[in-house]
Amino acid sequence: MNPLLIAALAFIGVAAMVGGAALLWREKPLVRIEDRLDLLTGANIPDAAKNGLSKETSILAQPLDDRPGIIQTFMERFGNIELLFEQADTNMTIVMLLVVSVVTAVVGISLGVVVHIHVALLPLVGLTMGSLPLFWLLWRRKRRLKAFAAQLPDALEMISRTLRAGQSLAFGFNMVSTEMPPPINKEFGRVFEEQNLGIPMDDTLRDMTGRIPNLDLKFFVTALILQRQTGGDLAEILDKIGALIRDRFRIWGQVQALTGEGRLSGVVLLALPFVLFVAVYQLNPAYVMVLFDDPLGTKMLAVGAIMQVIGALVIRKIVNIKV
Repeated sequence: MNPLLIAALAFIGVAAMVGGAALLWREKPLVRIEDRLDLLTGANIPDAAKNGLSKETSILAQPLDDRPGIIQTFMERFGNIELLFEQADTNMTIVMLLVVSVVTAVVGISLGVVVHIHVALLPLVGLTMGSLPLFWLLWRRKRRLKAFAAQLPDALEMISRTLRAGQSLAFGFNMVSTEMPPPINKEFGRVFEEQNLGIPMDDTLRDMTGRIPNLDLKFFVTALILQRQTGGDLAEILDKIGALIRDRFRIWGQVQALTGEGRLSGVVLLALPFVLFVAVYQLNPAYVMVLFDDPLGTKMLAVGAIMQVIGALVIRKIVNIKV
C-alpha cells in the first residue's frame, strides 16, 4: 500500500479518536444550566458544588506568589479547555478546534504532496499545520492577559477617584466597564452584573481571579476583601496598589531591555538548525534524507531534538527574570 495513504489514514484515525473522546468527556449544556439554576435557587445543590463548598477556597489563605508549575499549568490549560477559550475571549468550541486542526493538517499534507516533500516528512508537516489553531488560541490568550495587565493600573485609579467622589464600589466597577476598552471592561462589567444578580462580591472577585491568572489582580482582590472585612481607606489602598503595579511594569521594561540580546540569541540558535535543514533540503534532498533513512541518522535526530529542548529551557531560565 502507498505509504502516503497509510500516513493519511493513520492521522485521520487518531484525530477521529481524539474528537470522539472530547465529545464523550464534554458535559452536556443542559445539565450545566440546571446546575447553575440549582445553585442560584439553593435547591438540589450538585455534588460538585457541595465538594467545592466543603473545601477551603478563600483567596486569603493562598500565598500571593503561589505560581503553578509547568505540569500543573499544562493540565489546567488542556484539562479545562473551556477556561482556555474563555481566557482567549473566543466563541470556539472543542469540536470547532478539532475540526479546524484536522482541516489545516490535511491541507498541510496536501501541500507537501504537491511540492514533492519526502514521505517521511509528511506526518511532521501535518502535525505542525494541525497544531497551528492551538498555537493561535494560546497566542490570543496571552495577548488578552497582557492587555488586561496593562489596563489594570488605570482601572484602579478610576475606582479610587470614584470612591473619593462619594460613589460606591459597585459604581466604580460599572465605570470601568463603561469607560475603559476591552478586555478589562468585560471582566469588571461581569463582576458588576453578577453582584446585581445577588451573588456576593467576594465570590465574584474570586471568580475573576480564576478567569484571569494575574498576580496584580490577586493583590487587588486580596486588599479589597481585607478592607471589606476590617475597614480602612480603600481609595488610598487602590492608589498604592496602582503605583506598585506601575513600578513593576517599569522595572520589567528595564529587565526586558537588558535581556533582549540573550532572548534574540536564543531565537537564532533555536531556529538555525531548522533553517539550515530547509536550505540543504532544497539544494540536495538526498543528502538530508540519510537522517531519516539510516537508523543512525534517526538516533542523531532524536538526540538533536532533545538537546534543542534542553537548550531552549536553559535559555528561557536565564532570560526569564521574575519581577
